[in-house]
Amino acid sequence: MTATSIATREADSLSTAEFSALRTATQDFVRQYMSRYDASHDYAHIQRVHALALRLAASHPSPLDLQLVSLSALLHDVGDHKYTSATTTTTPVQDFLLAASCPPALARAVQTITASVSYSKESQNPDSVAEVLARYPELAVVQDADRIDALGAVGVARCFVFGGVKSPERGLEGSVEHFGEKLLKLEALMKTAAGREIARERTRRIEVFWTWWKEENTLAEDEAL
Repeated sequence: MTATSIATREADSLSTAEFSALRTATQDFVRQYMSRYDASHDYAHIQRVHALALRLAASHPSPLDLQLVSLSALLHDVGDHKYTSATTTTTPVQDFLLAASCPPALARAVQTITASVSYSKESQNPDSVAEVLARYPELAVVQDADRIDALGAVGVARCFVFGGVKSPERGLEGSVEHFGEKLLKLEALMKTAAGREIARERTRRIEVFWTWWKEENTLAEDEAL
């Protein structure tokens, strides 16, 4: 991050008291907003991502704007395309923040980051996400935190819940197949060293679970014979 960009971030930042009030308002908004979603994308997911993002930011080699990290982590699933077939606005995050008296530049930055967090956005528009990452390195820790929460024991549980809600016709096996379709690819996409370390262990946990799954399901396969 250049000296100019650091100075710009500092000019846009809020006082401790102002940010505390905005964060509380954001948490209240997100808690209510996420109540419409299933347990794979509930407020507990937001809390885990928020805590992980701040943890990753603390070990990041360059200074990050923690206000930007915090707000982006809290709001990263607002307007999620997986749950919204149509929307009245393309900037739901920015709209909320402006209504909550957030400085316009900070609101725009959070909107830009949250719009670039998802796995599908990076898969479909890698160059666009790379441009945002170069401008806002805070995206790296929010992305990593969100993807880490799709791994490990929590990731397995979330995968089964999401599969049951969105693709019940695929059954449990369909959710397990999603391990290979997406989850086991996430470790390679980590942007931070700390994120890769956590993702490596949580990926191993999924691999162990998958081994158990295959072992236990051979009983059903043997019965079918």
